[in-house]
Amino acid sequence: QVQLEESGGDSAQAGGSLRLSCTASGFAYRVYCMGWFRQAPGKEREGVAVISPGGDDSYYTDSVKGRFTISWDGAKSTLYLQMNNLKPEDTGMYYCAADYNRRCLLEPLLFEYDYWGQGTQVTVSS
Repeated sequence: QVQLEESGGDSAQAGGSLRLSCTASGFAYRVYCMGWFRQAPGKEREGVAVISPGGDDSYYTDSVKGRFTISWDGAKSTLYLQMNNLKPEDTGMYYCAADYNRRCLLEPLLFEYDYWGQGTQVTVSS
């Protein structure tokens, strides 16, 4: 059974940094996509960053390019999101997601992922 557990959410000032972690377990097959998604109050969930574990491909939504970096540590089975130069609009619940379906690579930020964590809250104040 796939389990994803996020941590690292916190409150931060604008311009600050946070690093989110997602510890994964229970994968039975190759995972083609793992990513971070966020949902702000009153808004729809959006894809933030996705990586293909073991590969070189990563994808970012435009608003975080140059500020956020997604990475995967296979030895620790942990997905990270390094968030720098945080802005108030980065506030939201951040979720880790994963999928075995190779089709996720076609639209990684929009794909409907099968496995989700419980989320970790990020709050950025100005």
